[in-house]
Amino acid sequence: MVTTAMTRKRDERTRPASVGARKRNQRSRPASIGLHTGLLIAAVVAVFPPLWLLVTSFKPKNDAFSTSLVTHFTLANYTHVLADTEFLTWFKNSVVIVGLTTVLGVFIAATTGYAVSRFRFPGMRPLMWLLLITQMFPVAVLIVPLYNLMATLGLLNQPAGLVITYLTIAVPFCAWMMKGYFDTIPVEIDESGRVDGLNPFGTFWRLVLPLARPGLAVTGFYTFVTAWAEVAYASAFMTGEENLTLAGGLQTFVNQYTNDWGSMTAAAVIIAVPAALVFAFAQRHLVAGLTAGTTKG
Repeated sequence: MVTTAMTRKRDERTRPASVGARKRNQRSRPASIGLHTGLLIAAVVAVFPPLWLLVTSFKPKNDAFSTSLVTHFTLANYTHVLADTEFLTWFKNSVVIVGLTTVLGVFIAATTGYAVSRFRFPGMRPLMWLLLITQMFPVAVLIVPLYNLMATLGLLNQPAGLVITYLTIAVPFCAWMMKGYFDTIPVEIDESGRVDGLNPFGTFWRLVLPLARPGLAVTGFYTFVTAWAEVAYASAFMTGEENLTLAGGLQTFVNQYTNDWGSMTAAAVIIAVPAALVFAFAQRHLVAGLTAGTTKG
């Protein structure tokens, strides 16, 4: 009896503390309402622009600025873009340039990141600082000297000129990212490759690179988006409708002479499809690749 009474008193003393702790951890109703309201507003702000772009692309040209939803559904904007403009030529130019940029960018960034991660050589630290410093200059500062350089080399209106330009944007950041990812891969794997008679490149290509797929996915996605969505260099370096990329071609729909928002929105929707497909293909690796370089320097 005495033991039972002592146990009951002890439970009574501890129960209020546990209830109080639980109440402290619970979110109050006003706080919960405020949190969900903020999340709802953020979701609307994020979804509204692409949704309105999609809706406008199916409206007649005269209703582009109407606040109503689609009252007269039409595919005329898409038909006009695909059949009556040079959109397919622009698309082909962009695919060639972006494809070359992505392949070369991933290869250069991966080999650079691996070399800096595994080897010690004179000038290694200045090289990494140089890659970092190149990211500090805005497009407005670089576009004129790059234009003069491309003109001197005869690379204006040439896909190679844009590929080289986009590589200067993507490779420095991707090399830093790949260096951080390779730091997380044990050095013992390289040593086992050397024991088996592989040279450094063979070790990198056969053993280390397959383990770096998440980092490669992020690098490839970043390089793709950099080249696919870039406007300033594409507009400055490429002239003539047969040489334009998608970024430059979009400007022909809305400028100081024309105001074709229906075609503009339809073309923008088509352009967004490849980016969404690439993201869907790479998304399973994106989280692992983005966080891989955070555990080791």
